[in-house]
Amino acid sequence: MTQAVSAQQRYLALFLPFLATDRLRLSDRGHGGASADLPLILTEKLRGADRVAACNAPALAVGLVPGMALADARARVPDVRVAPHDPAADLALIERLADDLDRFTPMVALDPPDGLMLDMTGCVHLFGSEAALAAQVEARLTGFGLAVRHAFAATPEGARALARFQSVPAASEAAALRRLPVMALELEDEALHALRRAGLRTIGDLAGRPRAPLAARFGAGVTDRLDRLLGLADSRITPRRPPPALRFERRFAEPLGLAGSLMAVIAELAGEAAAALAERDRGGRCFVLRCYRCDGHVRSLMVDTSLPSRDPALVVRLLHERIDALADPLDPGFGFDMLALDIPRVEPLAPTQLALEGGAVREAELAGLIDRLAARHGRTRLRRLVPGDSHVPEQGVLSLPAADRPAPAPWAAPAPGEPPLRPLHLFDPPQPIEVVAAVPEGPPRRFRWKGNVHDVVRYDGPERIAPEWWRLAAGEGRTRDYFRIEDARGRRYWLFRHGLYGREAAAPRWFLHGLFA
Repeated sequence: MTQAVSAQQRYLALFLPFLATDRLRLSDRGHGGASADLPLILTEKLRGADRVAACNAPALAVGLVPGMALADARARVPDVRVAPHDPAADLALIERLADDLDRFTPMVALDPPDGLMLDMTGCVHLFGSEAALAAQVEARLTGFGLAVRHAFAATPEGARALARFQSVPAASEAAALRRLPVMALELEDEALHALRRAGLRTIGDLAGRPRAPLAARFGAGVTDRLDRLLGLADSRITPRRPPPALRFERRFAEPLGLAGSLMAVIAELAGEAAAALAERDRGGRCFVLRCYRCDGHVRSLMVDTSLPSRDPALVVRLLHERIDALADPLDPGFGFDMLALDIPRVEPLAPTQLALEGGAVREAELAGLIDRLAARHGRTRLRRLVPGDSHVPEQGVLSLPAADRPAPAPWAAPAPGEPPLRPLHLFDPPQPIEVVAAVPEGPPRRFRWKGNVHDVVRYDGPERIAPEWWRLAAGEGRTRDYFRIEDARGRRYWLFRHGLYGREAAAPRWFLHGLFA
């Protein structure tokens, strides 16, 4: 049983019918490119033959269509301009447009190869009406030199179908959908041919018919697409990036190009964010500054914090550090017409009481230092060692970005007066050595490493470490017997014998795993 989708959901579909040729024309602008009034086709090789992949409007007007052989196109229009099709460049342009259009809604999805889908639910009132919003979006895209068609609907499939297949506007959305040809279902050629032979030429011809006979005769795909298009089945889009928990933005009547003015606006946005976070008893762990240029380029800068924070001065300082550390400077071009501050991650941040010994102050100062270093040198360049949940030495310590705050786990502390149980430096992988021992299962007396012989004067061990139980049960892995040793020159090493003598190995090998400071 189908259920109608809520009428509150609104989707805006954007169809760029000449995306590929418009992109090529814009890239040739100022470099002697051909006029937009001349026929242009883009070709690709299919099954060993060159065929037309895309045409501009003048090429369509003289009878050239996608799918036509290049030889037939040249025979019809000898002076047609021909260029290779570049789907990767088209996709890159679509992604750039999606970045620019998230100024209207954070829910922007790609609709390749030549479209975009915007979920405008709850956003339309910010622009006055759907017509006013569509006019702003269309003006922005045509300002870039792109031809565009658009349509609103309660479902993504309905909006896409109206944008691509509607020829004459109808009195209502439901009437417009029913007047669409069955091609709007975008089925396989065989299914479309079968529908036409049965006399079903429009969506309205299918809408009132029982679903079971339609599915039995033409396939379940027909009824599924029909219900999605008409809003009788739930449908959603998958945005390129998850919408942020909080978003704050500034739009400018005149483009902003001065660095001082930029930082002043960032400070205002950070102040608004701090107030909103304080109302929710939350703090941000990630802050993203998005700078929207007039020409459609969007620059995103992200900073992380080690602890949840709503300190606007800290956010401004971190973003300033991030901007100063850019290898590619923040270029305003002809100016920024919008700035947005997104907070993708928020965590609880209740008021805390300072400890008498100042421990909370020291922790906050350390977190601030880590945040500044990470913003200047990169989030992954500053590392923190944390204990891992494994008895295997090389897996017992993890190196994570210092900005991450894993759950606290206690380090194993040696007994008072005892030397450390583990060296500070581990070799990865352990280095093979040659060992002389008094008895096969005894401690090492002498070993050779990198051509040098080391005489053992003191040792402690063995410390026996078995592999993980699942590897041991599968017959994989060997037991290790570790020794802490000191040579005649006072240097200390961590060695292990790999395998139990006579049980796991006939002649166990020795390895040097670490060096004590």
